[in-house]
Amino acid sequence: MIFIVESGSTKSDWVLLDDKNNQTFYSTMGFNPYFHSSEFIQEELRKNADIIGVSNEITRIYFYGAGCSSAELNKVVFDGLKKIFPLAEILVDHDLLACAYATYSGSPAISCILGTGSNSCYFDGEAVSEVIPALGYILGDEGSGSYFGKKLLAAYLYHQLSPELALDLEETYGVTKSNIISRVYQEPNANVYIASFMPFISKHADQAIFQKMVEAGLKHFMEVHVCCYPNFKEVEVNFVGSIAGIFRTALQRAADSLSIRIGKVIKSPVNGLVDYHINYLIKKELN
Repeated sequence: MIFIVESGSTKSDWVLLDDKNNQTFYSTMGFNPYFHSSEFIQEELRKNADIIGVSNEITRIYFYGAGCSSAELNKVVFDGLKKIFPLAEILVDHDLLACAYATYSGSPAISCILGTGSNSCYFDGEAVSEVIPALGYILGDEGSGSYFGKKLLAAYLYHQLSPELALDLEETYGVTKSNIISRVYQEPNANVYIASFMPFISKHADQAIFQKMVEAGLKHFMEVHVCCYPNFKEVEVNFVGSIAGIFRTALQRAADSLSIRIGKVIKSPVNGLVDYHINYLIKKELN
């Protein structure tokens, strides 16, 4: 049996394929080697009885994760997985590759991630290439959940929200200046914490402050991560991730303003990723 895993910083989707390509879905927290050690990954997986129950039957794992961008970082995830799946051949690679695979339609395209973090690549059907690097939630992640979460928290702390919005934020999340500062600067997984405020922005998406914030942020992402490709007006630009799925209309407006032609928009890429493995990758490896 084979596991195909798509892991963001917030959650991981696990799909189990048997020899007849029957699919079983599992979910865990997201594993990012920038923030999680091999030991942590192993310990968290041991808590999932369903995954542990099939661990000795797994012969191959394809793991695509946020932060899996170098051999050193990939080894952190590999070592954690190997402790749980000792009999499996394990491939660990970047979530950008999963994004490219999940949105592939047979023609070259630019593929983008807009979830907790953000990134982009160009996929010609054979190789993935990047023009600019992803800089993470402090220096980059334009248009992502962590990007908009920072904008929201700053607006709250700067007293730029209306009294009604500020009160709703306080009652919904129990936020204060002191606990925001503590969670962001003194505790782990700050990017996930910051991105966790996206449901609030979605809830109040009709408010002018958030309409302006979201569309400007998505346009900023495209200016940085899409317009950097010389042929960005000639190929389709695909998107995966929760932000892309939720704010589809704002995404389209931002794209139109830059003459960008949107192809696929997929909130969760795991189904497209599995289809790519079944229709392209696994068949190619078997041949």
